[in-house]
Amino acid sequence: MCGILAVLGCSDDSQAKRVRVLELSRRLKHRGPDWSGLYQHGDSYLAHQRLAIVDPASGDQPLFNEDKSVAVTVNGEIYNHEELRKKLVNHKFRTGSDCDVIAHLYEEYGEDFVDMLDGIFSFVLLDSRDNSFIVARDAIGVTSLYIGWGLDGIISFSSEMKGLSDDCEHFESFPPGHLYTSKSRGFRRWYNPPWFSESIPSVPYDPLVLRHAFENAVIKRLMTDVPFGVLLSGGLDSSLVASITARYLAGTKAAKQWGSQLHSFCVGLEGSPDLKAAKEVADYLGTVHHEFHFTVQDGIDAIEDVIYHIETYDVTTIRASTPMFLMSRKIKSLGVKMVISGEGSDEIFGGYLYFHKAPNKEELHRETCHKIKALHQYDCLRANKATSAWGLEARVPFLDKEFIKVAMSIDPESKMIKKDQGRIEKWILRKAFDDEERPYLPKHILYRQKEQFSDGVGYSWIDGLKAHAAKHVTDKMILNASYIFPHNTPTTKEAYYYRMIFERFFPQNSARLTVPGGASVACSTAKAVEWDVAWKNNLDPSGRAALGVHLSAYDAEAPLISNVPSKVIDSIPRMVEVPGVAIHT
Repeated sequence: MCGILAVLGCSDDSQAKRVRVLELSRRLKHRGPDWSGLYQHGDSYLAHQRLAIVDPASGDQPLFNEDKSVAVTVNGEIYNHEELRKKLVNHKFRTGSDCDVIAHLYEEYGEDFVDMLDGIFSFVLLDSRDNSFIVARDAIGVTSLYIGWGLDGIISFSSEMKGLSDDCEHFESFPPGHLYTSKSRGFRRWYNPPWFSESIPSVPYDPLVLRHAFENAVIKRLMTDVPFGVLLSGGLDSSLVASITARYLAGTKAAKQWGSQLHSFCVGLEGSPDLKAAKEVADYLGTVHHEFHFTVQDGIDAIEDVIYHIETYDVTTIRASTPMFLMSRKIKSLGVKMVISGEGSDEIFGGYLYFHKAPNKEELHRETCHKIKALHQYDCLRANKATSAWGLEARVPFLDKEFIKVAMSIDPESKMIKKDQGRIEKWILRKAFDDEERPYLPKHILYRQKEQFSDGVGYSWIDGLKAHAAKHVTDKMILNASYIFPHNTPTTKEAYYYRMIFERFFPQNSARLTVPGGASVACSTAKAVEWDVAWKNNLDPSGRAALGVHLSAYDAEAPLISNVPSKVIDSIPRMVEVPGVAIHT
């Protein structure tokens, strides 16, 4: 992922201001180590830190139209750029970059062109003819973007909070699926799919339709001019991504440049059963598999860097981001610049532990809608920033705009977990890829539920974090937490520890407001906590908090689970998968 920065409507156009913009842009250099660009028109500046994936030789930014009256700085990938170029026959393109179509589409269609883009993106477009600008972010918020306002009248945009936190009086996350224009001075939603209203869909489940939609989502993400691979944890989501990629890689432009044998990557605590599962899938698919190990101490040592780069104090996000952050550094050291990952499946198909308690299809569907809408604050933020910290790009086919449209139009009755009918979580996804003639995965992998008890290995990561936090946060500090942190008050020592680090890097009130809060159990929304009365007294982001579903023993900060019926033990679902990460989070 690249880094973009725009500072518009400055009070002066002096050399000092230009130097300041360059200084702020350099804070994003980790995102784009391949090239730095800066464009100035009067009191407006567009800066770019490039990670070159498509057309690395000539696609440097900012990008322009023919007469350079329209300039654009973009972070993202436009997968249908070749089709869009065919609609722009009267235009001349300066580069082969997929993002080069944006300025020309604007000339033809005005701000309404945004919905024509199939991909992930955040961009700022400046029209020097009337000094107007438009800014947009992709449908789900796979790319990160922030907006800020300064006391001197400037308005700024940045891929990361650190690019504007010092110069803006107020800043916030730019909402996904929206655009902002200087003429309206406000946001407008450009992404309006049927599921967004949360009305209950009724399209019958067709496994082949779902299969083909996901295959297309993966195939379009093979657009690359640089070495790439897949993140593979051995769970369902990442295994399907790897299987489809391996199946369709041969014959692509990427295969001609870099070979048709796929590389896969996994990180975990040594001895984790998921490392073994990932190796099994890699062997079946014939990938060149790279297995990285880290220790609990390695992860603890990286926590401050993780919080600085991920820009959150959310407990679950930090737990999951740390191993992904460590793995991304290893992957980049091998010369790889792009990976395909499996985020988003649990939100779309109800794969989290707590969905076993969904009372009916209506509640399940509304919860999946809420989860998808919030992805930019959690898994998208993690996948984007944990990889971008090392100049690596993550692509997420489950969050493909067209695939979501198909998956969210299915009657949610098909997503309900019904063990008596042999329907475990994400059954409709598993069934869609259950092909007897040309298996995508062996059946025991396709229908495998993730290990809950890894003989203390998987959970030692979380337990190690809690033990480390307890050394730095006292009981008295927790008692005073509501006075020190009145917004999103931390209720555990681990949360307090992360909050202290976050506030040191980002002390502004605007910064703390960018992080969501509220009651949660096993990654649920606050509304889903009402599905089980026992959860109200046992709020924890870990999968172990789903009482009656997950049985792993708790530490001293939470109650033990006892007298659980054997029929519940038999129905334990898999943990949420972090692609390429072989630990429980």
